[in-house]
Amino acid sequence: MPNYWFQPETVSFDFGGRPMSIETGRLAKQAHGAALVTYGETVVLVTATHSKPRPGIDFFPLVVDYVEKTSAAGKVPGGFFKREGRLSDREVLVSRFIDRSIRPLFAEGYNDETQIIATVLSADGENTPDIPAFIGASAALSISEMPFLGPIAAVRMGRAEQDRWLINPTPEQTSESDLDLVVCGSRGALVMVEGGADQVPEPEILAGLKRAHGEIVNAIDEIDALAKKVGKTKIVVPEAIDKSDLESKVRAQAEAKLREAVRIVAKHERYDAIAAVEKEVVDGFVTAYRDEPAKLDNLAAVEDRQSGLKALTNDTKNILHDLRSELMRKRIIEDGVRIDGRKSDEIRQIACEVRAVPRPHGVAVFTRGETQAMVFTTLGGKSDAQTIDSLTERKDKPFYLHYNFPPFSVGEARMMRGPGRREVGHGNLAERAIMPVLPDMEAFPYTIRIVSETLESNGSSSMATVCGGILSMMDAGVPLKAPVAGIAMGLIEEGDQVAILSDILGDEDHLGDMDFKVTGTREGITALQMDIKIRSVDWSVLERALDQARAGRLHILDCMERETADELVDFQPRTELSRYAPRVKMINVKPDRIRDIIGPGGKVIRGIQDATGTKIDIDDSGIVTIFSPDTAALELAEGMVTELTQEAELERVYLGKVKRITDFGAFVEIFPGTDGLIHISHLAEGRVERVTDVVSEGDEVLAKCIEIDPSGRIRLSRKEALADAADQAS
Repeated sequence: MPNYWFQPETVSFDFGGRPMSIETGRLAKQAHGAALVTYGETVVLVTATHSKPRPGIDFFPLVVDYVEKTSAAGKVPGGFFKREGRLSDREVLVSRFIDRSIRPLFAEGYNDETQIIATVLSADGENTPDIPAFIGASAALSISEMPFLGPIAAVRMGRAEQDRWLINPTPEQTSESDLDLVVCGSRGALVMVEGGADQVPEPEILAGLKRAHGEIVNAIDEIDALAKKVGKTKIVVPEAIDKSDLESKVRAQAEAKLREAVRIVAKHERYDAIAAVEKEVVDGFVTAYRDEPAKLDNLAAVEDRQSGLKALTNDTKNILHDLRSELMRKRIIEDGVRIDGRKSDEIRQIACEVRAVPRPHGVAVFTRGETQAMVFTTLGGKSDAQTIDSLTERKDKPFYLHYNFPPFSVGEARMMRGPGRREVGHGNLAERAIMPVLPDMEAFPYTIRIVSETLESNGSSSMATVCGGILSMMDAGVPLKAPVAGIAMGLIEEGDQVAILSDILGDEDHLGDMDFKVTGTREGITALQMDIKIRSVDWSVLERALDQARAGRLHILDCMERETADELVDFQPRTELSRYAPRVKMINVKPDRIRDIIGPGGKVIRGIQDATGTKIDIDDSGIVTIFSPDTAALELAEGMVTELTQEAELERVYLGKVKRITDFGAFVEIFPGTDGLIHISHLAEGRVERVTDVVSEGDEVLAKCIEIDPSGRIRLSRKEALADAADQAS
């Protein structure tokens, strides 16, 4: 084997106060690009491969998979099969933020099948592997032959007290931070931002983004240095065939008709009109080609008549698509009029309704233009929390949000399968947006599940989910810290002309240069997601976008308050839970008494639950939480638990039963499972010769608790109990 087979190259640098290294040439050498990124004791291997494009493909087939192997943390997978299966939600989310960042940065016309796989090989619990995975993806692509227009890099930002920025904070630091942002960028600008914050004002978010960009540039320098050492010659993407002749003919036939079609406000009417123009133009060119193919042979690369027809059809459709986007963008930039006739900062009409159906614990319908979400809140016990078994920890998640996007919401008919990556991503964004305003578990000890059903969609159903989710929780009586609203922003940039769009439509998202979603309260931002589709966006434009988003968010909050004024007094959560929601009662018991409630093999607690129809959760600290929609059942279960765990109290008088008699006194059961001793000297006033002169086994007697020694033994007095009773009577 030649010596050069094992000649790795490495770059090392300080990243957030800790050393990071990127190595290539030792592992996965048959991949077209491979990078091993080490950060502390976290190690991620990222590979980049490609293969020839499928015949006739006219899009870029990129797949990104981020995979966490439990062996990386020295764990065995849970479940029956003991093998990693489909990607977890976290793996999907990391895959998405890598995908969204790198996808726009491939040379135009490159349509090779491309795959990025990031595999976590070691996880130390301190350095999260998602940032190393991102940097590894950028490095693997940069050293490969693929025409990647990078490198780019990413950094996680947190903030401690005294406004001290944290670069790639540990999980413990992140839990104490008031923001958690993943920021991705190139040397010249930001590319993608995703994260959450605890009502942080816009100027402080912008300062964090600028601080992050400085760290990003440092990492890019190191990736550049590695690429200069070992980078392969990039693939040259063939120049596109000159189709200017066909384009001019298409424009001549379609531009005027398309200009009218794109002015139609209603989504489906607009789509129908555009489709009619497309069909007319395509059919005209196809007929002409069939009649006189020689006239059009120069318009598409063809091998035979059938291939020529297919190429001509695809080329014509692509030109029409680009022309449609151009006309829409031009109208926005030059006339200040959007697709549906709105101004750039205008929000569509909003309608809100709570308690739209009777049985859910909380439900709301939020409609904004042609986007509508029905959102449900369900309250449950602690045992309903989702168990998260991650690489380095296992924890319960008492709040989770599920987002669904059925095909009828966009007027389509297709198979319904499990949630895709888009649904997972949108649900996570909405969940992150709401989380900062949730009550503490001590104040509201419920598991909260939100389910959002998208009923109509034409632009940012995830933001409708945020607004509807807040209203449904208020309807359910969840004591939120503050209401949250969300808005999706867009950007059209042509030369020096810039239009920032509030509350974008689906088409504006597609044809625009930026998709920017912001959620928050009146005080500040709770979540942020930004995807930039052009090479750079000026910081002043970002600042304007944040300010315009805030104005839009406040407008939406005002609409939510106004629309629900009849149901939600002063725009506050209901003070009473739904009659179908479980009531809760919390009891504190000593941890060593938990076994008395559970009983052998869980027999006692199951008996209580079966007898009362309640649900009981017990925390290791001794907090017993009882859930039931029936108040009487709740009180019955509370009494049964209290009876099992009650402790004797000094100076308290009990009516007990004599269980056993000895020469020196009587043992009295003051409540089930707890006995105390009445010494012979405390049975009655004066001298008592024999215990049986005063009490017999089975007698009920008054007994006052006069002492509890350190070992838990209880001393009782019948004499003092009778004296207290006489005093009260007199």
